[in-house]
Amino acid sequence: MNRTEIESKVRDFLLEDLEIDEDKIFPDARLKDDMGIDSLDYVDIVVIVEKNFGFKIKPEEMVGVQTLSQFCDYIESKVG
Repeated sequence: MNRTEIESKVRDFLLEDLEIDEDKIFPDARLKDDMGIDSLDYVDIVVIVEKNFGFKIKPEEMVGVQTLSQFCDYIESKVG
């Protein structure tokens, strides 16, 4: 799976499953501050990522992930 496919899938679930406003979805958007993703959303993200990408997110690996681009980097490192 390439970066474009990863970004597309992530964008789709942010829009459809988490109902994030489209104008808030951009590479440097901060997950918590700009998109308003909270701890309950993270639980959903764990399930969605496992379903769409085939791996489980480890919370300790997400510590430095603050932006959408970093989140896609993380996924890419796991599936790429």
